[in-house]
This record gives sequence, C-alpha cells and structure tokens, in this order.
Amino acid sequence: MKTLLFSFLFAATAGATPVADHLGLQLWSLRLTTMRAGWSQTLDQAKALGFTYVEGGVLPKGVTPEEYNAKLSSLGLKMVSMHIGYDQLAGDLPAMVAEARALGVRYVVTPWIPHDKDNFTLEDAEKAAANFNTWGAAFKAEGIRYAYHEHGYEFQADPNGDTPFDLIVRSTQPELVCFECDVFWVTHAGQDATKLLAKYPDRFRMLHVKDIRKGAPTGFHTGRAPATDDVAVGTGQVDWPAVFHQAQADGVQWYFIEDESVSPPDNIPLSVAYVKSLKL
Repeated sequence: MKTLLFSFLFAATAGATPVADHLGLQLWSLRLTTMRAGWSQTLDQAKALGFTYVEGGVLPKGVTPEEYNAKLSSLGLKMVSMHIGYDQLAGDLPAMVAEARALGVRYVVTPWIPHDKDNFTLEDAEKAAANFNTWGAAFKAEGIRYAYHEHGYEFQADPNGDTPFDLIVRSTQPELVCFECDVFWVTHAGQDATKLLAKYPDRFRMLHVKDIRKGAPTGFHTGRAPATDDVAVGTGQVDWPAVFHQAQADGVQWYFIEDESVSPPDNIPLSVAYVKSLKL
C-alpha cells in the first residue's frame, strides 16, 4: 500500500513546480509592524525575512510604479502578483490595468466580493462572475492573468450541496479567470482544501499558505476569524503535505505565505522553515 501511495504521489508531482522554489510572501502579512512605517520599509522587511517573491497590492498614494519598481529591483525582489479591490476594478478598470502593467505583475487578484454581512447570495456570485470575465479579458489583453481569492463565505451550500463558489467557477471562463486558494479560509469554512483543489484541478494557480490552530472551530461562512486562530504553518490543523501534493498535481504555480496572526515577524520564519523541511 505504501509503495502504491508513493508511486501515485511521485506521478502526480513529477515535473511540478517545487513549492520552495516559488514560495513568496503576501505583503499584507507585515501590516502590524513595518507597514505603518511605510511601503519602503515593508519591502526591506520582506527581504530581511529571506524572500525573493512577493505579492502586493495597489500602490500607496503618491508612490509611482517607477519608484516602487526601483525599490524592488534594489532589493532583488520580484512582485509576482497584486491584489486589487473589487470596487477599485469596478470604478476604474483601465487605471488598474495600467498600474498592473507598469508593475510587471503576472497575476491580479480580487480578494473580496462586497455583500451584505453574513449573506452572500447566488445573485452576488452571478454578478461577480460576470465582472470577473470582463476584468479577466482586460488583463489578458496585457498578458496578465486574473484570479479570485475566496474567503469562506462562498461555501455555504444549498440542499443539493451546490455553493456560490461552485457557481463562480462554472460561470467564469478558464482562459480569463483562475483562482487563488486561501487554505485558512477554506478550512475555516469547514471545507477540505485538498478536496477543493482536486475538484477543480485546472483552475487554481496560486495558494495562500496559512494555517489554522488546532481546535479552532470551523464551519463558518463569515470570512472573519480572530487573529489568534492564525498560527505558524505546520503547527495547526491543515494536512500540508496532502495540500501541497494536490496543488502540484493541479499545476499551482505560486505559494504565498500570508500571516494574519498576532505576531507575523515571529511566525513567518517558522512557516518558511516548515515548508522547506517538506522538500516538495
């Protein structure tokens, strides 16, 4: 049995992107410390933590793409992906496309769909999916892939087991829209990240590597959790070897550590060490 399992995992991950080689940092992780001191210091901190790849957001007010790119270059950092808010894209899509193009990112991600508190409806999902297709086409024209990042509120199932997330996947064109799996929020919603990745093997291209503490309650669809439920990767309840093997089999390309705990500077090095110890 062990031999068969090993053979399966080897076949599934052969030729896959090594996790450690494409491991980056979501810069939001540093919000509790260096973000308050300014964007430049945040990038300094990311470099000091040993990262080469980062995932950022819309530029701070008054900072030009040229200035930001110069700072990245001076540190040897590469911004692979950036998050752009739903309302920002709806409000001025051309400006957001231009900013992403100027920063040279490969991916643009929307991390939240506006909706009534604790009531994300199928209508919300349908409207968002239509926008995602439009936005995805605009970014594709510039050689950028567009993605959606779930937060757990999308997984409340109807009596048939169908969820708003399923609707979003079905209603978006694969060539225009891909997905970023946040493992914490999938688990918080009572889902299994490994099974979700397997269910949609051609749609996920990025992963937020974020663990949830052992014993933390799950099964919620709020997209909100106490910071104390976020723990260093490898110390929580997620089966990371299974998640990473499935992600590699699916063709996930980038793995960003996102730390929303009470002490990101302490936890991030522990998370990196754990991921690298897996030698995937």
